[in-house]
Amino acid sequence: MTDAPEVSRSSLPIRPLIPAELVERLIAEQFPRWAALPVRPIATPGWDNRTFRLGDDMLVRLPSAAEYAGAVAKEQRWLPVLAGHLPLPIPVPLAEGTPGEIFAHPWSVYRWLDGEPATTAPIADPVAFAVALADFLLALAAVDPAGGPPPGLHNWYRGGPLSTYDGQMRAAAAELPDRDALLAIWAEARAAAWSGKPVWFHGDVASGNLLVRGGALAAVIDFGTCGVGDPACDLAVAWTLLTPPARRAFRARLAVDDATWSRGRGWALWKAAILCADGGPDAPAARQVLTQLHAESR
Repeated sequence: MTDAPEVSRSSLPIRPLIPAELVERLIAEQFPRWAALPVRPIATPGWDNRTFRLGDDMLVRLPSAAEYAGAVAKEQRWLPVLAGHLPLPIPVPLAEGTPGEIFAHPWSVYRWLDGEPATTAPIADPVAFAVALADFLLALAAVDPAGGPPPGLHNWYRGGPLSTYDGQMRAAAAELPDRDALLAIWAEARAAAWSGKPVWFHGDVASGNLLVRGGALAAVIDFGTCGVGDPACDLAVAWTLLTPPARRAFRARLAVDDATWSRGRGWALWKAAILCADGGPDAPAARQVLTQLHAESR
């Protein structure tokens, strides 16, 4: 696979917030059987998509910009296939909305999944949580990959080589005081070649996409970056969410080799370095990730 152009979701303009009234019109026009149900924005509007609750049992997701609309057809095609093989619930589409005059992109209606994002929800047993997440990823990787989407613009080249983001990583590192140490970890991750067969991966295993109920992992959502390729990108969560004991249990359950673990470290490093260099509200948490990566590297 050749290196792809350097791209990042964080560099793209974000569509203004979509009003609930527009969603009500879309539902009334395309799915009149649901027109009487209330439409309510959820607390966190999302980045790639804007999400609304439809009645009590459904949700509506609309791409926030044209760059994210390509994931709709992919999710419509593959999520019903994946769902039957996984130990936890995932979103399964109930209907696909079509582009039109009042909204220019395809969009989806899904069954509502109960739970609170791990970003804010308390986790009762971090090690058990990590093992459950590892079991989910193992089951996902075991699904037949035939015909699945390879890395590309549809998922920002998740599942592809870290070299896609080499220039962006170096630019971010240049803004940080520990530049040389960061680039040493990055070089090691890039040198850890992948020689396995392509498998299914999620592509964005982050706290906001892991739903918790009763202190335990209850569902995994947002498969817009999923695809078939190198699953190392799904390991970044080991440093962005898991505690050190949970991280060890996560790796042991997955039984990944040193090279795969190193590439996963590279994915975590890339995202954290960008957030730190940006200096926005996510920078303090990203700095904690970099501190953990430094400690493990030593």
